[in-house]
Amino acid sequence: MRIHYQDLKEGDIVVIAAFDGWPEHLFEVDQVFEDSVSGYSITGPLAGVYGEPGFEMILRVHAP
Repeated sequence: MRIHYQDLKEGDIVVIAAFDGWPEHLFEVDQVFEDSVSGYSITGPLAGVYGEPGFEMILRVHAP
């Protein structure tokens, strides 16, 4: 299933891919930009940390 990033919106929960030793984790979208989203990690060791992952880091939508 292809993810339509333009359909993401505030409050959506997405799965962020593992990177730089950090595990795959859930992320709550706050804002959607042209090539990334902003928001906060909600699981794992990065829980509560603000970030702006690019769309290439999003594996799938976990929950709308």
